Amino acid sequence: MIDTMDIPVIELAHPMPGFPADARFALVRLDDDGVLHGFRSLDSEDLQFVVVPPAPFYPDYAPEIGDEVAAELGISGDSDVLVLLVVRAGASLADTTVNLRAPLVVNPTTRRASQVILEDADLPLAAPLVA
Repeated sequence: MIDTMDIPVIELAHPMPGFPADARFALVRLDDDGVLHGFRSLDSEDLQFVVVPPAPFYPDYAPEIGDEVAAELGISGDSDVLVLLVVRAGASLADTTVNLRAPLVVNPTTRRASQVILEDADLPLAAPLVA
């Protein structure tokens, strides 16, 4: 799915909410299928978010990012974008959710990223990972 070898270090344009000191991350494969990844901080030893590409879970998900974010990340077209959803682990797989309202948008070429809060209020902060 995602070739993590192509993106050794990702620099955030803005820190993720609640983690102001963490600006550099590595994308690390967590499963053999290449679906689960760790978004591991290179600034804090024990900070890692689990992220997934939306396609296996929400194939119609197509977030629209603003021109300001696109310019900030150097995005000029759809091919410049890697979208990842932040996972919140639940007690079971049925309780595990993803944040559709604030995806992580990565430009694999510039290796810059930002967690973007989308304007679509219908997108949930905690959508079931599996239906």
